[in-house]
Amino acid sequence: MNSFLVGLQFLTRIHIVRQTAWTAEDFGRSTRFFPLVGLVLGSCYALAACVLTYIVGTAFGMRTLNAVLLLILPILLTGGLHADGFMDTADGVFSGRERERKLEIMKDSRVGSFGVVSFVLLMFLQFALLLDMHPFLLLPALFVMPIIGRFAMVLAVARFPYARADGMGKTFADMADRKTVAIAAVTTAVLVLPCGLLASVALVLGVLFAFLFCRTMTKTLGGVTGDVYGAVTVLTETLVLAVFSLASTHPNVWGLFWGILWR
Repeated sequence: MNSFLVGLQFLTRIHIVRQTAWTAEDFGRSTRFFPLVGLVLGSCYALAACVLTYIVGTAFGMRTLNAVLLLILPILLTGGLHADGFMDTADGVFSGRERERKLEIMKDSRVGSFGVVSFVLLMFLQFALLLDMHPFLLLPALFVMPIIGRFAMVLAVARFPYARADGMGKTFADMADRKTVAIAAVTTAVLVLPCGLLASVALVLGVLFAFLFCRTMTKTLGGVTGDVYGAVTVLTETLVLAVFSLASTHPNVWGLFWGILWR
């Protein structure tokens, strides 16, 4: 229970029990509970979607405002932690410098132009996906999105080498093992698969994307970092939204996909 609370407090602004003294072992053990942290976030997102869609989207007919509020909520509940990692990763990767210089840029607390532009474009994309999504799909999409996103982070932590000799992210990487991945995978499957075909498709595509993205980052940076953990999380979440949004506008796509899959 303590390890879960450590993960919840580190990855979100939800502090059930105030903890100030964390050990490396506490951090390492919390990794396996990241999908449960996603469950807490997903429950909050889904509840907010239910209330906001009914009041703002339906009663007042303000679908655009509804999408904006749902876009802001994850940043508020996570404190922008993963968004910061995404921006730092963009600054380093798109700098065009050598590996060591890229890592130095990513470690800089200041955000550069590549990071700002990339994040703005990502927000525009997520906004469009939320706005185009059918209201009935908003709840399941926002529920599974953070669960799949945190499982992608577990895969990045446990299955790819850490690029630096030290750092907070290395604490997670050093203590993550096959048992960590197995526990996180079972937890994610139990939470996501009962949510239906779209959620299952999103999970499969999310896992594939996480592996491809982290493999690319490993070739570019010589491994992954804490910033890459954040980047793979928000990008995987965006992919989940894309799956549900595409199904809203092109429902026959998934019937075709299902037929090909089982032919």
